[in-house]
Amino acid sequence: MKYFIVSGEASGDLHASNLIRAIQKIDSSSQFFAWAGDESQQAGATLLKHYKEMSFMGFWEVIQNLGTIRRNIETCKNDILNQNLDVLILIDFSGFNLRIAEWAKQKGLKIVYYISPQIWATRANRVHKIIANTDLVISILPFEKDFYKKYGYEIEYVGHPLLDVVENYRQKKQNLKKENHSKKKIALLPGSRKQEIATVLPIMLEVVAKNKDLDFIIAQAPAQDTRFYESIIPSKLDNVKLLKSKTYDLLASCDAALVTSGTATLEAALFNIPQVVCYKGNAISYAIAKRIIKVKFISLVNLIMDKEVVTELIQSDLTATKLNKELENLLHSSDAILENYQSLRHKLGNRGASDRAAQLICDMFLK
Repeated sequence: MKYFIVSGEASGDLHASNLIRAIQKIDSSSQFFAWAGDESQQAGATLLKHYKEMSFMGFWEVIQNLGTIRRNIETCKNDILNQNLDVLILIDFSGFNLRIAEWAKQKGLKIVYYISPQIWATRANRVHKIIANTDLVISILPFEKDFYKKYGYEIEYVGHPLLDVVENYRQKKQNLKKENHSKKKIALLPGSRKQEIATVLPIMLEVVAKNKDLDFIIAQAPAQDTRFYESIIPSKLDNVKLLKSKTYDLLASCDAALVTSGTATLEAALFNIPQVVCYKGNAISYAIAKRIIKVKFISLVNLIMDKEVVTELIQSDLTATKLNKELENLLHSSDAILENYQSLRHKLGNRGASDRAAQLICDMFLK
């Protein structure tokens, strides 16, 4: 069968790549076309557009780029029609993908929403639109099945694919011993989008400047150029360096992490790394978001556990002084965080999420 995948960011691209590999094991004649990224391409998809050309963070940024977004939607529609596909697989990225889903349903296409959008955080009434415009909804978060059930809908919960991703990494690196460092090593994960990196990384670097006795390593996003980071990092800082496309190597060897909200918060937890979660966006976008977002937390760790496991420094609270204080706290005492990480793993279910998702898709559509 021919599959077309649309994913608008790095985490979705990662999950798409593992879904592609899982489907390939069941459907030997499968062909994949994608609006995604390098991971999906390496898994065997023909990449038609990279996510770095289509992802905008924040309400104001979206408004500023409406023309580009509209052109991308029309181009994506044309690409979908040109492939004569069997199944359209949409991965998160709700603002874009819900428009594609509504159009694709009118065209009579078969549609899977893998990794249900986080509509429980805002605009819960979108649940009706998702169900109306899809044939199969697959969730990776444990509380989403009950959320949909409140509206009278049944969806499929498969567990979180990061459990497999992290465990597979560990198996490959099982002989890799954690190095002994004279200084503690701190991971900086400022995000994957230019907007968030440009906003959050300078604050993180102020913390770097305050701690000459610590080594800091920035996880460079695969889609971003080294020169972009170098333009932000002051030349006088000699206790920080860049590490590109090796985030898991970094998490496996660090002592603590400062992490921009997103999938990386969950990845750090699965590597048992104490962390502080950071978020700062455009002031207008944040003001709008504060009015419509209904959840108590922004990090996946805290959302899944339904309590504050890791500290979140958001918007005006994200200052170098507060971030430095929280880092000091992590380095002196993190037992409570690590205990909660164990409970988090239990809540995420069993390994094999990508295989279960692939089986559901093939059971429904494979002729």
